Amino acid sequence: MTTKPQPKPWIAQIHAYQPGASHAASGAPLVKLSANENPLGSSPAALAALAMPHIAADYPDPDARALRETIAAVHGLDPDRIVCGAGSGELLQCAVQAVAGPGDEVVFSRYSFSLYPLLAHRVGAVPVFADDAAYAASVDNLIAAVTPNTKVVLLDNPNNPVGTFLPPAEVARLHAGLPPQVLLVVDEAYAEYVDLAHQHAAFDLAAAYDNVLVTRTFSKAYGLASERVGWATGAPELIDLINRLRGAFNVSTSGQKAAIAALGDQDFVATSRACNAAERARFCDAVAALGNHGLSASPSEANFVLVHFGGDVTAPAALTALADAGYAVRHLPGQGLPDALRITIGTADAMTRVIAALRTLCGEPA
Repeated sequence: MTTKPQPKPWIAQIHAYQPGASHAASGAPLVKLSANENPLGSSPAALAALAMPHIAADYPDPDARALRETIAAVHGLDPDRIVCGAGSGELLQCAVQAVAGPGDEVVFSRYSFSLYPLLAHRVGAVPVFADDAAYAASVDNLIAAVTPNTKVVLLDNPNNPVGTFLPPAEVARLHAGLPPQVLLVVDEAYAEYVDLAHQHAAFDLAAAYDNVLVTRTFSKAYGLASERVGWATGAPELIDLINRLRGAFNVSTSGQKAAIAALGDQDFVATSRACNAAERARFCDAVAALGNHGLSASPSEANFVLVHFGGDVTAPAALTALADAGYAVRHLPGQGLPDALRITIGTADAMTRVIAALRTLCGEPA
């Protein structure tokens, strides 16, 4: 006899998602370079939309029709093949839930978004970590990890927490190597930061095949993380499944309005991409200059850089030094990266100070 409700056995394997830190151990607030937010903030058009009055007592449009039509117009997609969610995280969960359950397998690269194992555990599925290739996703290893029990392959591209990017030909090769009954989910949270020539390739794959879903978010380049707006596109049957599982009224009225306005301000997105590329390159050059102290950076196409510490200067020491300088970054020992820090690319001033703190820690002139 039990005296209280008992959880499903697989729920006990779940550890709550841990967001990036924003305070020092003392409780003092830090400049947050730990959550990959846009240092430029939000589009003025989106902020103006958020300031517009709406009737708070009314439910939002449950189908986000105007938002889906605007997304479709910007990206050349069919609005009926788009579904919106409370961030892309809700849509990723729905995708996994739709096709996987107890005993099934969900495959992803060893160094991937920390949400992925949770998505599998929430439905009783088994998370399968495919071996990486120098921290990046390996198409060959992902395909090799697929078994008859595999129901979903998750690919974050660009990758989080490493920042590496599989070019379109490699993503197409991955898809070609999967059985047609396996769902390939291409998580493109950071897609707006990559070369414009590569930004539509996954959409084309999703338009051509019934087992490809692509997710995007307004939380990164669009600077609307607090509004929790994401979207996905894929075959009508996949969109129907997600619509059956997503929350009712899952995107707020303010979120829908802000996202529509943000889509209309592509100059802000272009500026965000250009500023990020310039500061990311400057930061990577500074890290390379500290290579004699054991520092190196993984190649990144996202708005963050994974810095490795292989000498006398350790990742925990750098974490402390950066906190002392006023900056929160991400240490990820729980993801098998005890000797690395993921550092969001901030403003020019922030990155100058981060570089100075690292140089000082290495005994170099700031």
